[in-house]
Amino acid sequence: MASRASSIAVEALSLADVNASVQVRGRTPLRRLLAFIGPGYLVAVGYMDPGNWATDLAAGSAYGYTLLSAVLLSSLMAVLLQSLSARLGIATGRDLAQACRAHYPPVVNLTLWAVCELAIIACDLAEVIGTAIALQLLFGLPLVVGAALTAADVLLILLLQQRGFRQLEAFVIALITIVAACFAVELFLAGPDPAAVAAGLLPSPAIVTNPGMLYLAIGILGATVMPHNLYLHSAIVQTRAWAPTRAAKREAIRFATIDSTLALGLAFFVNAAILTLAAAAFHTTGQTEVAEIQDAYRLLAPTLGVGLASTLFALALLASGQNSTITATLAGQIVMEGFLRLRLPPWARRLVTRLIAVVPVIVVAWLAGEGGTAKLLILSQVVLSLQLPFAVIPLVRFATDRARLGDLAAPRWVAALAWIVAGVIVALNAKLVVGLLLG
Repeated sequence: MASRASSIAVEALSLADVNASVQVRGRTPLRRLLAFIGPGYLVAVGYMDPGNWATDLAAGSAYGYTLLSAVLLSSLMAVLLQSLSARLGIATGRDLAQACRAHYPPVVNLTLWAVCELAIIACDLAEVIGTAIALQLLFGLPLVVGAALTAADVLLILLLQQRGFRQLEAFVIALITIVAACFAVELFLAGPDPAAVAAGLLPSPAIVTNPGMLYLAIGILGATVMPHNLYLHSAIVQTRAWAPTRAAKREAIRFATIDSTLALGLAFFVNAAILTLAAAAFHTTGQTEVAEIQDAYRLLAPTLGVGLASTLFALALLASGQNSTITATLAGQIVMEGFLRLRLPPWARRLVTRLIAVVPVIVVAWLAGEGGTAKLLILSQVVLSLQLPFAVIPLVRFATDRARLGDLAAPRWVAALAWIVAGVIVALNAKLVVGLLLG
């Protein structure tokens, strides 16, 4: 860690308590690659959180497999942006928040910090709602009680952090495996048409010509790339203890990119599975208006004729919600320390963020019931969409800056593609937000 600290010109290491805590050993590239496997899966969690479920369910039930191409496109965008995030962290020794603080004036930094904090709270809001719904479906708990219980996960996260970063990664990967396994069984039970699935992965002109389909496609693209993940990845990739040489950094960038690409491939499977399940179970049976998680849970068992289907669906939702709370905690710590140089104990940071998210969920659940929480879930995704350009544009700028990064900067063709993707994301999110505000 000392060599890492002396090789970067920053006032503090990102996530100092775990920075360079995972040793990169092994004479073969494969063994060194295995040491880098982990951070990508913490990032991938944000791409399969409860906030994405409603959109995928609505798209599959309303339009069958057609919008699988939107899921694929958003996943490819995520792969590109997360690779840039890892590159920034490795090449500079700074996370995205620290890089912003070093290059932007105080007013800009305070604005970026404020909107990022708002996005993290919005993300946490989605996890609270998703976990509360899962507890209601599995155990019959009222939404108000389930939302209140989510505050207790502070203790779980604190315990995991104390056991080491590798243990935290292992726990997250285990939960992701549960989610993926549940949907693998669901797909087996639903029996989707392979030819229709393959056709859905190809963009259809109907997506542009059909206003309802276009709106859902924009929703999938706009809500998939999570802004706090861009801050998160640039920090947690620095938990690996690579040598402070250009060659070692180039290898670290390559391995970190492989890690995140594989992990995001798994996230693509989960998102595609949710949409495919909705298409096979609901769209083909004429149930084209299934848009809420509770409705999907109630209809899965009678539609597929297997009671286990609904249970697996709720179990996957619970695992997804719990997983996402962990990454939101880390992202909050990174943003606060990077922008403000203010450090709070992880449990305190988590408790503050979670309580801010829990209160509105409890109030809405108490007053409006299930329909109110569904609307609150959509609102949280709108807030995330509003914040996304404030994270994407600085990331692309820093990771493609050859004047500062030299040969560690993204290749020119990657830089050009990244700016195109940034423009598309900004435009689609703007259209999504305007559309939602106009009803």
